[in-house]
Amino acid sequence: MIDFDHRDPGTDPAEWDTRLAQLDVPAWDGWADATRMVVVTPHPDDESLAVGGLIALAHARGIPVEVLLVTIGENSHPESPTHSTSELALVRAAEFRAALRVLNPDAAHRALGVPDGGSGTHEREIEDAIARAVSFAGARPLIVAPWRGDGHHDHRVAGEAAARVAERTGAHLAEYPIWLWHWADPADDSLPWSSAARVDLDGDASYAKQLAMDAYRSQTEPLSPAAGDEAIVDERHLRHFLRSSEVLFLTPSPERAHHSSDDTTESRSRDSFEEFYERRPGGWDFTSWYEARKRDVLLAALPRERFRRTLELGCATGVLTARLAERSDATVGVDIAEAPLQEARWNAPTATFERLTVPDEWPDGAFDLVVLSEVGYYLSAADLERTVDRALDSLSDDGVFVACHWRHPDEDAVTDAADVHERIAARWPGRRSVHHAEDDILVDVFVRDGQPSIAANAGLV
Repeated sequence: MIDFDHRDPGTDPAEWDTRLAQLDVPAWDGWADATRMVVVTPHPDDESLAVGGLIALAHARGIPVEVLLVTIGENSHPESPTHSTSELALVRAAEFRAALRVLNPDAAHRALGVPDGGSGTHEREIEDAIARAVSFAGARPLIVAPWRGDGHHDHRVAGEAAARVAERTGAHLAEYPIWLWHWADPADDSLPWSSAARVDLDGDASYAKQLAMDAYRSQTEPLSPAAGDEAIVDERHLRHFLRSSEVLFLTPSPERAHHSSDDTTESRSRDSFEEFYERRPGGWDFTSWYEARKRDVLLAALPRERFRRTLELGCATGVLTARLAERSDATVGVDIAEAPLQEARWNAPTATFERLTVPDEWPDGAFDLVVLSEVGYYLSAADLERTVDRALDSLSDDGVFVACHWRHPDEDAVTDAADVHERIAARWPGRRSVHHAEDDILVDVFVRDGQPSIAANAGLV
């Protein structure tokens, strides 16, 4: 466990200047390939200190950025005689917004509201927020998060949550140090220099970073002359962050994402579905208000009013197929079992139905809409990825892929809804235009990069 006090002088910045020159940390521009950058900051000012220049560079290059503010930093001065935690919360929130406007006025941001110093009891909440942000981040997400070895509790918890999401989703991870510059010995060879990289800042990025730090007056200047109101980031400590480059520790991205399901698990068999329909000829209960509403949600998420040719994978008795057919010139439904297709032909008489085992078998022709509803969690990891690949091959340039799944346990499933949607997002080369998550269902709409939004198609933007 690392023990340090911000009030101590800490390591001389000049010693670090010498050491960094000796290390000759390689330049890194891999961040420029990111489809979206998700920056995790434990407290207001961490993002500006460590990666303010990177955030500004992303803005200049048109890379979308979302900043997740874990805590509002209300306990930065626990012994202050002049400011309560509620007063500091207001001050620090305003400073965060002002700093982000300077660095990247287009950046999205979200405050998680975790208590300052109490992140250890909110790990799942932090991880879920990062995962949700990554789910919107396209094919090449980059997570920028605190270095797990930084020595501060909130930094470690946020960094570990980010690392778990990166491992699960295949997102790239870059970790930034904050307090390392204060407590570490530059001669310590146990520090992870082999994974270090530098981001070189141009004049505009450096200037924006300086302005952002100027916004954090509650941290860089004393709140008052009284004891307990000292600056947290004094002039000496601030010098660590005013170099012409920023240092990150890079975590190698796995060749493929590791998910909660076992990659060796096989898809649910055709025989098991046939046996299911023998026991329950009508299959699942598609007549409930829950099911009707779910269909409405899925249909409302579609980005176009009408499609030329639609494919529904795992159509069962064709209840959803009938609704899709109302918005399609032609509709094809496929299912692994024959029994439900007899009822499907009655429920959706204008559609065409085939008994196929996806992804080994696939219907002929091109489609501009492929729907995977309540089927993905019956597929093995390999079969799900091949299903996405086959969908891509059969989709037109303006094609749309929709996934909708039940979030609760299913004893016959080989994985779960979250795993399915994460795998699809990791495999999909475009972007996720809709992400709808509620207690019971996940609905995601995937489109190719460059496809206009609904408003753009309507001439509204």
